[in-house]
Amino acid sequence: MEDFFSRTENLLGKQAMLILKNSSVAVFGLGGVGSYAAEALARVGIGEITLIDSDVVDRTNLNRQLIALTDTIGEKKVDVMSERIKKINPTVKVNTLFCFYDKSTQALFDFSSYHYIVDAIDTVTSKLLLIKNAKAANVPIISCMGTGNKIDPTKFEVDDIYSTSMCPLAKVMRKELKQMGIPSLLVVYSKEPPIMPQNSQNALCEGKRHIPGSVSFVPPVAGFILASEVVEGLIKVTY
Repeated sequence: MEDFFSRTENLLGKQAMLILKNSSVAVFGLGGVGSYAAEALARVGIGEITLIDSDVVDRTNLNRQLIALTDTIGEKKVDVMSERIKKINPTVKVNTLFCFYDKSTQALFDFSSYHYIVDAIDTVTSKLLLIKNAKAANVPIISCMGTGNKIDPTKFEVDDIYSTSMCPLAKVMRKELKQMGIPSLLVVYSKEPPIMPQNSQNALCEGKRHIPGSVSFVPPVAGFILASEVVEGLIKVTY
């Protein structure tokens, strides 16, 4: 696999590549954001990746999710992502957990085995629990805020949650994290004002929740930014 990493090593250096090879990263959520983050991490040389998701590929995922193809519909996202990673970089150790992260499943995870955690979960309660547990275990975590109802991928920024603006999800997270006593959190968020769905009166719904609109070229950018921040965080000691 020397040729596989040659161009990356040309840019980052041998010491950085060794750090990445010996690093373990967990990606929670394999949707339009997490799937791209996971693949970028595999291609850059992360040695061990743990994939966590409780969903299967759905036809509605075809417009934005890396693993959503007509022949993967109905398959577990963790399995499709794992297979894809192994086809790209067979040297990566891939662990999969087909589960929803909440209080009933948190005991399945040993955060001390991770060097970095990527939060690409949609559900606020699960995001908060994941962040709380990562902070308690002193494991670096980066969290993605909302990418739905956005159309401009150039508006993404990386900052502390308490310095964010415009993003409705970030606003909710700021309030909850403050109440939890968590003083900081690195996030990827968009400063683009949310776009009102074209058919707002007939908006897609899931239970009582309106399903946000999405486009193919926005969530992936957030996923790539997440991956870049993880890599930078892991190898910064080499610069």
